[in-house]
Amino acid sequence: MTRDQFNQQLGRTLWAIADDLRGSMNADDFRDYMLSFLFLRYLSSNYEEAAQKELGKDYPKLKEGEKQNPLSIW
Repeated sequence: MTRDQFNQQLGRTLWAIADDLRGSMNADDFRDYMLSFLFLRYLSSNYEEAAQKELGKDYPKLKEGEKQNPLSIW
């Protein structure tokens, strides 16, 4: 399977999954719903890095094995 064929198959599969998830929901409503989740995912992925950059040396350092969110310490 070539790269283009793979990408086309992947696109068809993703659309089929989106159609199944959407169910009877209007496509525009589903789009808004999914964009909200994508935006929240973007925020959560970049929040910690931005906080570390902004706080610099004041950013709390976690000890090895500690699972607490560093910003909850601050």
